[in-house]
Amino acid sequence: QVQLVESGGGLVRPGGSLRLSCAGSGRTFSSYAMGWSRQAPGKEREFVASINWNGVMKVYGDSVKGRFTISRDNIKNEMYLQMNSLKPEDTAVYYCNADLSPSTIRSGRGSQYWGQGTQVTVSS
Repeated sequence: QVQLVESGGGLVRPGGSLRLSCAGSGRTFSSYAMGWSRQAPGKEREFVASINWNGVMKVYGDSVKGRFTISRDNIKNEMYLQMNSLKPEDTAVYYCNADLSPSTIRSGRGSQYWGQGTQVTVSS
């Protein structure tokens, strides 16, 4: 009942910024916790950030704290990830996801709904 589509990925220099967007559809979009996970080649999918249904509670993975900011707009059915001070180790496919359980979001995998992913490459 929820469909998710990411956009905004691309190639950026170390220290640069990108803003990812996730467009959602479905009648109960605002009922879901949402988040971002990422997966680099040869690595397991990693939790990046989560946000609860009304945007008040935000949790970040240790590797992105202080650099990334998650937000959502339930009126527009959109979620965002502002990524600053990007590092080469941030290179990965970033996946928008949604689940009724915030803890599932924070696990990095297992969410009920997933977008197709958007590539972020940080390279000089």
